[in-house]
Amino acid sequence: MKFTIAGLLSAAVIALATQAGAETVKVGVVPGVYADSIEALVPEAKAKGLDIEVVEFTDWTTPNIALQAGDIDLNYFQHKPFMDNAIKERGYEFAPVGTGVLANLGIYSLKYKDFKSLPDGATVAIANDPVNQGRGLLLLEKGGLIKLKDSVGFKGTLDDVVDNPKHVTFTEVEGPQLARITGDVDLALGYPHFIVASKAFDPSSGLIYSGVGDRQFAIVFAARKDKVNEPALKKLVELYQNSTAVKAAIDKAFANDKKLYTLSWLN
Repeated sequence: MKFTIAGLLSAAVIALATQAGAETVKVGVVPGVYADSIEALVPEAKAKGLDIEVVEFTDWTTPNIALQAGDIDLNYFQHKPFMDNAIKERGYEFAPVGTGVLANLGIYSLKYKDFKSLPDGATVAIANDPVNQGRGLLLLEKGGLIKLKDSVGFKGTLDDVVDNPKHVTFTEVEGPQLARITGDVDLALGYPHFIVASKAFDPSSGLIYSGVGDRQFAIVFAARKDKVNEPALKKLVELYQNSTAVKAAIDKAFANDKKLYTLSWLN
């Protein structure tokens, strides 16, 4: 009995020491797959001596403000072109620590089954940020709805639309809110994981998808440049990329439909 009690006391002391020595990383996320997959990592990371504090934001501006201010250590919600644009516009000093999931954007309609059925003057909701708006416009061009200036690529904006034969009108909306208003317009850009989180409609019902082969749109773990080489941040990314719990959470967040995403670090 004495041996058992001593063993239990020793284990308790070791556990307390491990807990006291645990590093804490604050990670900024937005709802959906990014929040869900980081939450899934928390128990596993804790067992490895890393405490993860999840800080959830509801927009795509505040996570970068918080990162620059040092209120969080990482954010996980943006791809590199989006981050590069934010750096250019606001002077942030960020760099990626690693890559995460690559989401497959879609164009959705709750009223029409194809682009040809859209009426003249149809309403279209599209992201209001430069990079994701450009991606959405490319999808609309791919579907034959509009034509863009040559070679604008994903940097295109509404000002780059040179042909609009159906005279569609555009509403610019912040990305996370697009799923919520899809039913109010004829056509909308959509992010499958936000659609899953909203439970508004079927995320696999897109009229057209962007495809998942373009790795530059993989979501990155972004940190301030002065912290990018910190071991705790690299450890978090490594744990994330090797966690079966994370992979399961990602798959669930995309309605278990693998055509809607890819694990960019594996492909």
